[in-house]
Amino acid sequence: MAVRITMGIQKGGCGKSTTTGVLAHLLAQDGNRVLAIDLDSQGNLTEMLSQQPANDFIEHSVLEAMQHQEAIPYVCKVAENLELLPANNFLATFPRWLYTGYTYQGDHLPFSGSPSLVLNTLLDSIDQQYDYIVMDTPPSLSEQTTNALCASNYVVVMYECSNWCYSAIPNFLDSVEVAKEVSPHNLEILGILRTMNDVRRNDAKAFNEIVEEDYPQLVFDTIITRKAPTGRLSLYGFKENLELNQALKQYKTFYEEMISRVQN
Repeated sequence: MAVRITMGIQKGGCGKSTTTGVLAHLLAQDGNRVLAIDLDSQGNLTEMLSQQPANDFIEHSVLEAMQHQEAIPYVCKVAENLELLPANNFLATFPRWLYTGYTYQGDHLPFSGSPSLVLNTLLDSIDQQYDYIVMDTPPSLSEQTTNALCASNYVVVMYECSNWCYSAIPNFLDSVEVAKEVSPHNLEILGILRTMNDVRRNDAKAFNEIVEEDYPQLVFDTIITRKAPTGRLSLYGFKENLELNQALKQYKTFYEEMISRVQN
């Protein structure tokens, strides 16, 4: 069975999409069969991994996969050992479909189970085909985020080193606790990853230290700092990227930490 990992926090600009993409890439490079799932209607993970506009996947996305409860027709291969369930802006209609049964195309396709387990039910049908399933979530405590948490074994809490993100952590951890009550998996918090760190700012340093003091058993030792090559992954992706080694260097220490926690 696949190990399922969600990157989440309800605040934007915390590196969820970049981290999910890098993690999917590194896992695949290690020979694992990986499925990356984009659950954010912005489609940033989709564009990073596919190097195509998210709108290229209209009618061929994770939304349709969940509505039809059939994943294979909507999965696309983006690299060796790496496949993607893409997203586009129509994913924003997911809650409307969830509660009315009507798709954005006007078809009536109601889901008969728990609204929080739509994604989990879908993934159960393809779970054996992968070693890891990694999920990117939107910057909100939305139905997509809830479905990702309820379908996961682990969640990595993304933490941008700032006051607003610091204040978002307790609410997100509460959401994880609620998801545990619904999820058929033994959902665990894998850790808190400190990202988007600006080494020039004293307040960023202070919030790094504060979150470590508050959650000493959860924070990863790795701190992801703002670096131009990492930021340009959204532009150049993982193929024929001359900056790739520079972009991935700091993430490799997080990757090693994460794998160690999963295995232990």
